[in-house]
Amino acid sequence: MTVTQEAARSAQPSIRWRALLLAAVAACAACGIIYELALLTLSASLNGGGIVATSLIVAGYIAALGVGALTIKPLLRHAGIVFVAVEAALGIIGGLSAAALYAVFAFLDGTIGSTWVLALGTALIGGLVGAEVPLLMTLLQQGRGGPARNTATDTGRTLANLNAADYLGALVGGLVWPFALLPHLGMIRGAAATGVINLVAAAIVAMFLLRRVISTAQLVTALCSLAAALGLLVVLLVHAHDIETTSRQRLYADPIIAYRHTAYQEIVVTRRDNDTRLYLDGGLQFSTRDEYRYTESLVYPALGKGARSVLVLGGGDGLAARELLRQNGIDKIVQVELDPAVIQIARTTLHDANAGALDNPRVSVVIDDAMRWLRAPHPDLSPPAGFDAVIVDLPDPDTPVLGRLYSSEFYALVAHALSPNGLVVVQAGSPFSTPTAFWRTVSTMRAAGYAVTPYHVHVPTFGDWGFALAAPAQAGAAAPVPTMPADAPPLRYLNPQVLQAATVFSDDIAPRPLEPSTLDNPRIVEDMRHGYD
Repeated sequence: MTVTQEAARSAQPSIRWRALLLAAVAACAACGIIYELALLTLSASLNGGGIVATSLIVAGYIAALGVGALTIKPLLRHAGIVFVAVEAALGIIGGLSAAALYAVFAFLDGTIGSTWVLALGTALIGGLVGAEVPLLMTLLQQGRGGPARNTATDTGRTLANLNAADYLGALVGGLVWPFALLPHLGMIRGAAATGVINLVAAAIVAMFLLRRVISTAQLVTALCSLAAALGLLVVLLVHAHDIETTSRQRLYADPIIAYRHTAYQEIVVTRRDNDTRLYLDGGLQFSTRDEYRYTESLVYPALGKGARSVLVLGGGDGLAARELLRQNGIDKIVQVELDPAVIQIARTTLHDANAGALDNPRVSVVIDDAMRWLRAPHPDLSPPAGFDAVIVDLPDPDTPVLGRLYSSEFYALVAHALSPNGLVVVQAGSPFSTPTAFWRTVSTMRAAGYAVTPYHVHVPTFGDWGFALAAPAQAGAAAPVPTMPADAPPLRYLNPQVLQAATVFSDDIAPRPLEPSTLDNPRIVEDMRHGYD
């Protein structure tokens, strides 16, 4: 055998060793990004999320990466065993993070306790992920226990391979979390399953790659530690449903009768006696005790001109559609809802509350984002001259995603779907609890070219609640006067006298001119945050 053949033969184990280690790098990177995404998802679901919370988590995580890389430097001479220890700790902490945060939010002081756990989890996970890269770089250069290569070219190649595997793994993790783990396993089991993958990757590295780098005693200790951590996460996976159910029920005063966690939100329906309530991401959407006050006030002022076709944006609970079907003359209702799970719950659990409205042949249900749907032509659904009325019944704009649906650009799109003499009504939040957000909505609609009349009613569950009735502004045109349809069905709350009084605002919630909220500057999101403080 020649010297060249001998060198090639000896190089084969090193190549296989590096390939397997790079695969472990990719797996660990995927787990690291999933842990960060899980923290962001939990922040949104439990604490409302928002751009400030998201920025702090991302910035804190990246800072922790740097701290972890620096902290691990003195231990690089023992890279093999330290890597296994780091992966074991990362698997346990990351795998338990969702369950711990969920339990703290439910059983302790929700916002304060969960914020501290979130900050601690971000720091620990970020620090451990940051320690991985120096350890893996050291192991890659060491080869299979042989002397490290020190040339600049070899170092550059090693770093390039490490970065490629790391970034590819991050891409995989970024896709797996929203499309596989979260929708199919949920937050608690999804994080636990990721921890299991993390521990299995560490075990593979220990058994097949580090046998000649660490002693037999160290290898046995490492594998036993990984097995114990793996057992802990398996127990969590088995009992995750019980933990989640118990913790979730602690957040609600009434028994939960339906639950869905979708790619968009957490949906909860509770019921006690005759009171059924819908919650989205923990926020109450309606109570059947008094939702008729809200729904009647939202729907009928938009029908005062004798509407025959109505577009409903949001309102996937079917309550607005229920009232529209009671009004004579309406023969076409298009319901646009983003989350198909809301429609499913409306057709099953909430069937009695909405009287089966979404199954009526006059109602066309569309699953789509409201802004995206408005931007595309729909000749099969939209009347040639536009809808006679548009009802915008969307959740409060407490996140940037929802804030764009309260922007001047969004209301301009709504105007394109409206007939020349049509009316649009928007649920605008509370002029008492969130006054700046309420008047911001009014100012934004005016900036989009509407003549607007704000009005408000009392809904016991929500308190003082406001709406904005608007029509496309024409030269010298006055704002529309809220009126009842002449042939309105018998209602439980709304009548002409109540509607007339609803346009009067006391001095403590008096109108205020504000800059509009836009896609570029979603001011209303910040208004909502200050309004609830």
